[in-house]
Amino acid sequence: DGWHGSCNGVIANLRCRPRQHAPPKVTGMTERLDATLRFHQTALNARAFRQQVIASNIANADTPNYKARDIDFREALAGALGGKGGDALALKTTSPRHLPGSGPTDPLTAALKFRNEEQGAVDGNTVNMDVERSAFAENSVQYQASLTFINGMLTTMQRAIQNQ
Repeated sequence: DGWHGSCNGVIANLRCRPRQHAPPKVTGMTERLDATLRFHQTALNARAFRQQVIASNIANADTPNYKARDIDFREALAGALGGKGGDALALKTTSPRHLPGSGPTDPLTAALKFRNEEQGAVDGNTVNMDVERSAFAENSVQYQASLTFINGMLTTMQRAIQNQ
């Protein structure tokens, strides 16, 4: 549509132009809903990343000199929500042919740390299967709880919309 009522899309006069429609206004409720869903999406992404890291630790339990890794979930979530990358250190280049280098810019990768060694192994591997299994199970439960919470929130919103 978009044309003035008098011209009905037929340009009889050169001064007749399509109407410029203003974009829909974003209400406070829409902004809050968007922020809430963005938070939960970011939290789920952080949980999924942590699950991959823990699974990698378990898969490398017999790899000599493998160092177990994990993320601090709170730090990773805060970094991802704040849009912060890691503490990227610029590398000094002494020749124009050097490639520029930097550290991780993904906040989840930046939050990746080596796990504290609890029991040393002869082969240098720091994976403790009891710790890894426990962390895997805990992270799985928290991931599922987040999904359940989001599902309940969306169901509540759907019911509220249908009743109006």
